[in-house]
Amino acid sequence: MKKLYFNYINTFRGLSKEVWWLALITLINRAGTMVIPFLSLYLTKSLDFTLSDVGWIMSFFGLGSVVGSWIGGKLTDKIGYYKVMFFSLLGTGFAFIAMQFVTTFVGFCAGIFGLMLIADMFRPAMFVALSSYSKPENKTRSVTLIRLAINLGFSAGPAIGGIIIATLGYQGLFWIDGVTCLSAGILLLQVLNPKKSKVLDELKVENPVSAYSDKAFWIFLIAMMLFGAVFLQYFSTMPLYYKDVHFLSEQEIGLLLGMNGLVIFLLEMPLIKWLEDSKFTKVGLMLFGGVLTALSFVVLLISNWTGILIVGMFLMTVGEMIAFPFSNAFAMERAKKGNQGEYMALYTIAFSFAHIFSHNSGMQLVSSLGFDKTWLVVTGIAVLSAFFMFILVGFLKREKKEL
Repeated sequence: MKKLYFNYINTFRGLSKEVWWLALITLINRAGTMVIPFLSLYLTKSLDFTLSDVGWIMSFFGLGSVVGSWIGGKLTDKIGYYKVMFFSLLGTGFAFIAMQFVTTFVGFCAGIFGLMLIADMFRPAMFVALSSYSKPENKTRSVTLIRLAINLGFSAGPAIGGIIIATLGYQGLFWIDGVTCLSAGILLLQVLNPKKSKVLDELKVENPVSAYSDKAFWIFLIAMMLFGAVFLQYFSTMPLYYKDVHFLSEQEIGLLLGMNGLVIFLLEMPLIKWLEDSKFTKVGLMLFGGVLTALSFVVLLISNWTGILIVGMFLMTVGEMIAFPFSNAFAMERAKKGNQGEYMALYTIAFSFAHIFSHNSGMQLVSSLGFDKTWLVVTGIAVLSAFFMFILVGFLKREKKEL
């Protein structure tokens, strides 16, 4: 047991102080977005919106994310990642506090669009900061540490969120979300000030390649958008499935979603370290992660036993543990030949587009076809994502031969 513990600790060695601070800021920020997993429940149960209404609101959620990611990437290349991250954290805090007072359908569409526009300016800036604060050989593990922070926050967030809903109601969530985002912004100001931070990989490209002309990157983005459409069902239609089909309470749903973050916190870094030392390619690992995520929906069709929900959650968790760190690392690797903000903005926009279409289409499918047929459609989308990954493998091989 002692050897296992030290082997686990060793997987974190060599990461810079700045990466650890960035992880802590991300942890505080993510723990404070506990309202997001409960958003579909809040809209249907507290505001009495229909599933169709929720689908459209989630589309504005995704649209705001697209615009915010694009603006965040542009601003990062122009004014730097520090200013963009600071503005985003503070703006998101005030926006969360304001959202509790919005009760109309049109108002919520506009509000969630504005909230996500400000919030997702943070993402491309954070990825560029992460790349700057990491040595080249540590980038995948640095990404994994940030994901651990995100998922530790996500593990605690929903579990605490369920308790807050039971005691203070949904309004309490909005206040806590806002205050934690503001706290993360203040911490950023204190510990990652450019005058105090040490840049380890400052990349300046003389003749940058436009991300928009990188064909391999576009194939990768399509595959990631489709994968995101599958993965994001766990944060919109899946909580409704837990409640309406398996009759779980908000607290039980929070604990089940929290299991995802806990497993990632315990296992992801050793898994990534082992996979990094293996002979598997990044694209091959992304493909395998996508297959496991698809299987997490397939198993739900096998049995009505409530325990199958844990099996599905575990398969999805392992799938995302593999797919996301290596997709992040692949994107940062490609970004070295162009404007990093532009590349990382497009990477985050791929998932933002998934937000636009996946939540809405998922809700519409559940409303018209039911959950089981919806899971079949989701599995088909996962297969399509794998197909584009196969195309990417061939494209990269041809690209390598041309060099």
